[in-house]
Amino acid sequence: MFTGIVEELGEVVSITPAGTTGESLLMTVRGPLVSSDVAHGDSIAVNGVCLTVVEQGEDIFTADVMKESLDRSSLGDLAPGSPVNLERAARVDGRLGGHIVQGHVDGTAALLSRTPGDNWDVLRFGLDPALSPYVVEKGSVTVDGTSLTVSAVSAPGADEEFFEVSLIPETLRATTLGDLAIGATVNIEVDVIAKYVERITAVASTGPRV
Repeated sequence: MFTGIVEELGEVVSITPAGTTGESLLMTVRGPLVSSDVAHGDSIAVNGVCLTVVEQGEDIFTADVMKESLDRSSLGDLAPGSPVNLERAARVDGRLGGHIVQGHVDGTAALLSRTPGDNWDVLRFGLDPALSPYVVEKGSVTVDGTSLTVSAVSAPGADEEFFEVSLIPETLRATTLGDLAIGATVNIEVDVIAKYVERITAVASTGPRV
């Protein structure tokens, strides 16, 4: 479990195929802060994807990336030298600074536009219609592992579905979103509470299976 508060901007060191089919990867990432107390089996969110540490060294860790993660996220687009947002799993005795983030990416989105403000940037992302019901104005969304508040969302049935987030200087400085280019792909995780509400409502309307 994570909170979407990025702890560190890391860097991909290497990516190598794993297994016999080449459908999974071993990714080594440099992140001195998150690697400082990491242990084998620990979870670290890399651009919002929960990965399990299989090796660790000075300032680096290596994690398996399975086919499901590659299919669902943008991790397959990374290369040595790519910057990544890093967050260690949340401690149960800590503050929930962002919102409940599982590190289970629901899909990807492309950056459509970037509008500078007086002291912030407004980023507009395309929205997969399948994820649209879970994204609401003033609700929470995770973009590349960063917990953000939705500042605007397209109207239901719009020709182009999108959502916007407004980023303060700290977020622009401390995450990959500060340098994100138009057209870049990001990982999206919607609020898990919305998915549970939908499931419970669906079961309640049809009745439990017996």
